[in-house]
Amino acid sequence: MNPAPRPSVLLVEDDPVLGPLTAELLAPEYRVQLAVHGRVGLHLALTQTWDVLVVDRGLPGLDGIAVVTALRERGVATPILLLTALGATEEKIRGLDAGANDYMTKPFDAAELAARLRALTRTYDAPPSSLSFGDWELDAAGRQARSVHGLSASLTAKEGELLALLAADPERVFSREEILSRVFQPTDTPGLVDTHVHHLRRKISRAVVCTVHGVGYRIGDPHD
Repeated sequence: MNPAPRPSVLLVEDDPVLGPLTAELLAPEYRVQLAVHGRVGLHLALTQTWDVLVVDRGLPGLDGIAVVTALRERGVATPILLLTALGATEEKIRGLDAGANDYMTKPFDAAELAARLRALTRTYDAPPSSLSFGDWELDAAGRQARSVHGLSASLTAKEGELLALLAADPERVFSREEILSRVFQPTDTPGLVDTHVHHLRRKISRAVVCTVHGVGYRIGDPHD
């Protein structure tokens, strides 16, 4: 079986050092094309299909705000992350109001950028409406876990997302770092994952999430 293709990223960045370096750092996880001019970036974004766009704020020819605005006016719904050296709140608001989905200021951490891109490319994935694990079923939309014996548990949004992630791939062990990047914010601490696992075990069963020591967590097989 062929592996799934890497998501495609259009990186519009004119810095002669930062642009190629960012493309190189993202390359193991993404298929990256680099554009160094605002109008070239806009043309590529309009004429090709991308999973996510990374657009610098200060570009020659057409700045990042203008690129984002033009794309949204033309109905392009591709997620966009705006990069900028301008960290003022007003600048962030301008970028988000123009249609950007996320914002990062320079200098930035490459691992955090990759995590934010993963979050953006998940935005449009519809989760399964229900997932089974042991004697239980998760209603993802209603954030309710119900057992075949009539028991139920109300979950918070993050508890539901965490449980859905594990239950959707029951044979897989997820590291705390992957759970953190896929369910929580990149700036949150790994201890937050442990806290939510504890809450799920308390609400449903200690067997609902199994700890694989030295690796991470996987879905369990809880029975009433």
